[in-house]
Amino acid sequence: MSKDEQYMQRALDEARKAGEKGEVPIGAIIVCKDRIIARAHNLTETLCDVTAHAEMQAITMAANELGGKYLTECTLYVTVEPCPMCAGAIGWAQLPRIVYGAPDEKKGFRRYAPNVMHPKANITGGILEEECRQLMQDFFKKKR
Repeated sequence: MSKDEQYMQRALDEARKAGEKGEVPIGAIIVCKDRIIARAHNLTETLCDVTAHAEMQAITMAANELGGKYLTECTLYVTVEPCPMCAGAIGWAQLPRIVYGAPDEKKGFRRYAPNVMHPKANITGGILEEECRQLMQDFFKKKR
């Protein structure tokens, strides 16, 4: 298993926590120098806050851990392609590397704001894609 897959497994752990709470099962972690410095999952229902996406929570935790707003030596792992709001925050935080699992064809940043990430950001999609997608599909099947 590659390092990206190992870290994505940790993001999936967070996504499962979200699903258990009735939140959309998206999880995120931020890694800095081979150390996980932030773990988060969606909390929009829990906090009654539409901005409480996994990525936003992880960025805040990582910035607090590092003592600064720029995450220039970090990698974000998230189970689903970030939305435009999260992609904007990722860009402002200057994350140099973003790794996501499943694409989000309906609300993903690539559709609405493909240039919002930092211009030098390296973006990799499709890591454990099927597992990430299945988690989302199972959650919404239960909801319907």
